[in-house]
Amino acid sequence: MSTKPYNPADEGAEMSFRQKMSYTDYLRLDDVLQAQSPLSDAHDELLFIIQHQTSELWMKLAIHEIRSAMDAIRGDTPQPAFKMLTRVARIFEQLNNAWDVLRTMTPSEYTEFRNSLGQSSGFQSYQYRAIEFLAGNRNTAMLGPHSHRPDLLASLEDILSRPSLYDEALLLLSRNGFDIGDEANRTNWRETRAENPKVMEAWRAVYAAPGKHWDLYELAEKLVDFEDYFRRWRFNHVTTVERVIGFKRGTGGTSGTHYLKKMLEVELFPELWRVRTVL
Repeated sequence: MSTKPYNPADEGAEMSFRQKMSYTDYLRLDDVLQAQSPLSDAHDELLFIIQHQTSELWMKLAIHEIRSAMDAIRGDTPQPAFKMLTRVARIFEQLNNAWDVLRTMTPSEYTEFRNSLGQSSGFQSYQYRAIEFLAGNRNTAMLGPHSHRPDLLASLEDILSRPSLYDEALLLLSRNGFDIGDEANRTNWRETRAENPKVMEAWRAVYAAPGKHWDLYELAEKLVDFEDYFRRWRFNHVTTVERVIGFKRGTGGTSGTHYLKKMLEVELFPELWRVRTVL
């Protein structure tokens, strides 16, 4: 066995980057790694910042995938959307795992820097709001926390002016000959839609004959996967907050865990959950 230290250059690895793009250059790591600016001397504030910054990066990717899936469905080529929606589900699995890291912070450790947060809160996450709006939960009251940023508000309003992910799935049902009632002629995309018995009957027909309607059947299951992981993320958010701050009010003024528990009741694709009962 050779005792000579291994040198990757001996096998042709590039070792000099004075005139070439490096890993750090490509990923702009100087910008990324300098974006953490704790406002206190508390040891755990860095954990708190990195947890939320990385979550926002994953949400950025989720938005990219959801938009692309919507484009594929709208173009009557839902197959690529299956891969994209699977990726969205895995992103939320990753976000779920991140709560396990944050839970290593105790209530005592959080109180050391909580006042430094001011009124900032995850409740104000623009990207989280975009994901909800894109998926179909169009609670326009939630535009309020973004009203101080005309650019963000305009972007969210643009999402609200177009069909959601679930709307696109329902329109695909209609284009494939299923009767979805008034949903087929809907033009007001701004409000959260109500459950529709004709939509549930359409999904029942899809699930009753998956071989005949395979693409629609597969799309339905990918949507359920997405919401399944999304619900788990919400639940883990509640338990993490309760573990760290108990029943205190949130820094952004919400009722804390009470508010988060109410969000657990929100369903993105209601007929896809109800249809399981009638099959």
